Amino acid sequence: MIICPDPAYPIHAYGFIIAGGVILQLPALSPEEYLSGVGRALHESTPAPKVLVLSYPSNPTAQWVDLEFYKDAVALAKKHDMLVLSDIAYSEIYFDDNPPPSILQVEGAKDIAVEVNSLSKTYAMAGWRVGMVVGNEGMVAALARVKSYLDYGAFTPIQVAAVAALNGPQDCIDEIRATYKSRRDVLIEAMARAGWDIPSPPASMFAWAPLPEAFREVGSMEFSKLLIEKAGVAVSPGVAFGEHGEGYVRIGLVENEHRIRQAARNVKRFLEQSGQHLSTIREPAPVK
Repeated sequence: MIICPDPAYPIHAYGFIIAGGVILQLPALSPEEYLSGVGRALHESTPAPKVLVLSYPSNPTAQWVDLEFYKDAVALAKKHDMLVLSDIAYSEIYFDDNPPPSILQVEGAKDIAVEVNSLSKTYAMAGWRVGMVVGNEGMVAALARVKSYLDYGAFTPIQVAAVAALNGPQDCIDEIRATYKSRRDVLIEAMARAGWDIPSPPASMFAWAPLPEAFREVGSMEFSKLLIEKAGVAVSPGVAFGEHGEGYVRIGLVENEHRIRQAARNVKRFLEQSGQHLSTIREPAPVK
């Protein structure tokens, strides 16, 4: 049995499901909620969970954790003989002075944990499919053995480009981080003026936004459909990341500042006409 957070990036659960694993998804609207749920599940689940999935900074919630969280997670995993998979794809996209910690900073973590990262976010190389895994020797060796039967490695020019990214000047990381921070600040300010209060994400390239009050009863899927149809603004419904994502949408910081302000103006008009939009949902469809 594998414990996964909910909401979470879908592959965290479905990768195991595709491989025939049994998933236990626990509420993770905050790191504290998730870890306390893990503690309860370890006493209540049969068979006992063997793998714990962590992902901070989180996609979609944009939350991150401090080193104490990882210390508690490692202690819990060791006590109950669990392995830990930590996804830190957004480790370099943070907006405070200090970077997010690594679980491998915890003494003894390499005994039971691996950490997965990617060049997709750090170096804006999404789609190149280049990543890395470090940590527990046995788990890394098992992955290498499985991959040796599935593929022969990435296209050589992509590997060369990845080496150049890792070994070359690193000022591009600061530039990418600054770009996302600027977009975040514009998004939060512009949407607040539009009448939509969105918590400022401390990390990642996403904002995790509660539905505007007028639309909370219709749900994240219906709200997302209305928003793209009536305002021309695309967001991801929270329920797409798990049942506990309901009531939220994920907003990507993928557009430039001008486009973000344009989207906020559209959202403002959309919210001002919320009653009209809601009436289209509540009215029954005509009988043919």
